[in-house]
Amino acid sequence: MASTPNTANNTATAIITSPIFLTNESLHSILAHNSLIQHFHTSLPTTSSTLHTPIRQSYDLSQSSSLLLMPSWSSTPSLPYIGVKLVTYFPQNSALNLPGIHASYVLFSSTTGQTLASMDGTVLTLYRTSCVSGLASKILARNDSKVLVMVGAGALAPHLIKAHLAARPSLQKVIIWNRTVKKASDLAEKLKKECIENDGVCFESNGNLEEIIGLGDIVSCATNADAPLVKGEKLKQGAHLDMVGSFKETMRECDDEAIRRGRVFVDNEAALVEAGELVGAFERGVTKKEDVGFLVELIKGEQVGRKNSEEITVFKSVGSAVVDLLAAQLVYESCIKNK
Repeated sequence: MASTPNTANNTATAIITSPIFLTNESLHSILAHNSLIQHFHTSLPTTSSTLHTPIRQSYDLSQSSSLLLMPSWSSTPSLPYIGVKLVTYFPQNSALNLPGIHASYVLFSSTTGQTLASMDGTVLTLYRTSCVSGLASKILARNDSKVLVMVGAGALAPHLIKAHLAARPSLQKVIIWNRTVKKASDLAEKLKKECIENDGVCFESNGNLEEIIGLGDIVSCATNADAPLVKGEKLKQGAHLDMVGSFKETMRECDDEAIRRGRVFVDNEAALVEAGELVGAFERGVTKKEDVGFLVELIKGEQVGRKNSEEITVFKSVGSAVVDLLAAQLVYESCIKNK
């Protein structure tokens, strides 16, 4: 795992002038869910306050598709980088058997302005999003969590499953649901073959969402839902609900009852104005903004996480340029180290 850059790293940053292009294969070989979770755990408390991260710009290209720009930069010696992610969101791509999200990420030196690296922002996003959820699960989910229910079987689903397994090695069963049943069963079969290191974990699919929600010690959602899929009344006592799908006020993966029953935490302040589950809950008086906790505060110990085994916890992530930059830092410095 890459730690805070040292003098050698800074020297390398100043010397290298030819940008590195990292293929998808390179990213997969460098990144691992457990090491990225740990990198976020150690780096977020010290870097989140020193990074400049403007509110991301989102442009509606059509009624359903969007373009997002996510910049972040730091001029501190320990993190001498500028990063920009360009993202397109086309949910209708599923009908074409194509991913709904495409992205590119470019890393620059904040010392010289030189381009340092270019990489597939989609792969970077899959890892960073899932590992933020994994970190929240590590802090908020019960230590004895046995069953993970995965709502959605898109590109993020296998990464979320692997991140939760890395964060909570006590997990013994993963149940996958998707509107298209075959996608869920195909993913379960694929993970049976891939997750050799999680020997003993059972992967299965189930077409009855209401039936399986109550089985989940951890319920993770990655969908484009605009109507609630997770009903709060179905959550078991002590469950941890993780949601990463919505980033607009019109999108919701859970209902008000889930928010009312749980103690809510978010990855950053943008979630308070972007996440449909929360915006609606605030408007309807289900909860208040001041009652929502933040991931960085949990890591620092400034906020209490899970208080008891019966409590329901809710974590909502909308993503941020901070974790993009930290993930790109890990990739770039690992690449330089291995040259």
